[in-house]
Amino acid sequence: MNNSIQQSSKKISVNFQLIRISLIRRYKMNIQKIVVAGGGVLGSQIAFQSAYCGFDVTVWLRSDASIGRSQPKIDRLHQIYLAELAEAKNQIGSSHASFSRGLIADSEKLTLDKIVELEAAAEAAYQNLKLTTDLAEAVKDVDLIIESMAENPEAKQDFYKKLSPLLADKTIVATNSSSMVPSQFRDFVKNPQRYLAIHFANNIWRSNTAEIMGHDGTNQAAFDAAVDFAEAINMVPLKVLKEQPGYILNSMLIPFLNAGESLLANGVSDPETIDLAWRLGTGSPLGPFQILDIIGLTTAYNVMMNYPDASDPQSTHGKIVAILKSYIDEGKLGINAGEGFYQYR
Repeated sequence: MNNSIQQSSKKISVNFQLIRISLIRRYKMNIQKIVVAGGGVLGSQIAFQSAYCGFDVTVWLRSDASIGRSQPKIDRLHQIYLAELAEAKNQIGSSHASFSRGLIADSEKLTLDKIVELEAAAEAAYQNLKLTTDLAEAVKDVDLIIESMAENPEAKQDFYKKLSPLLADKTIVATNSSSMVPSQFRDFVKNPQRYLAIHFANNIWRSNTAEIMGHDGTNQAAFDAAVDFAEAINMVPLKVLKEQPGYILNSMLIPFLNAGESLLANGVSDPETIDLAWRLGTGSPLGPFQILDIIGLTTAYNVMMNYPDASDPQSTHGKIVAILKSYIDEGKLGINAGEGFYQYR
């Protein structure tokens, strides 16, 4: 390694530490070390955003193959963050400037020097983010674990059973489930009073919301710590005061997506026309199938499989499952794979 690269690496490391110290002082929080369990579409985003905001982040994955699938997602996020920050330089002072809120928290005071600092933070996040298959080592002395695994209740239960004997008493555990509630899993988690849900929207650096929902045994300190953490990673914390499958966002989004999928499954129209009808009729930028590609078809499939009639090929849900599975079997998993209902290559 030549001297200039060494100096650059040291500078990034210093910036990373300064960002972390600033966050801890600002929020007076004890959360410093984070583990994200799962490196899928949202798991990789949660991990990268947390690292970008100065936290010590490890992604735990079940196998080396999972690491191989997760790394390209992190590579892509690295490029997105740098590209958006580079574009932000051109918008400083413009009355029409539009910045991703998760990347730039205080755009009114934005300067070129601040963007340079944020570019360093993105580079530090990319260099310091750790991926591992060693669960015991990953969760040792960790402050917060965010489970972001597939929407499969058995898989989540199995993870929590393996996790609980390894947990420190101080650790807060959160699920990022998009459709299941914390009380479904609290009996499988050590110290259930420190277990809750933190659900993030997709494209976390732009749609910067974090829905925080406890169960009836979650203590207030854990809930408040989750709210502080959400703010510290540039999210808008949305407090869900009562358990609700789908939380706030997905309670509205899932029926909308199901309506679009049902039109396709029942032969009413094709994805492009359904999306066009929604965009033109409402002024929305995206239709249901464009959103499904962003979410990822595997996640959509897992959510659909939770319906009681999903295994009935004659039911609408069964027809939707068959369509999603056909795309998944062809490797058309959505935007991260380069193709889903649409092509992105």
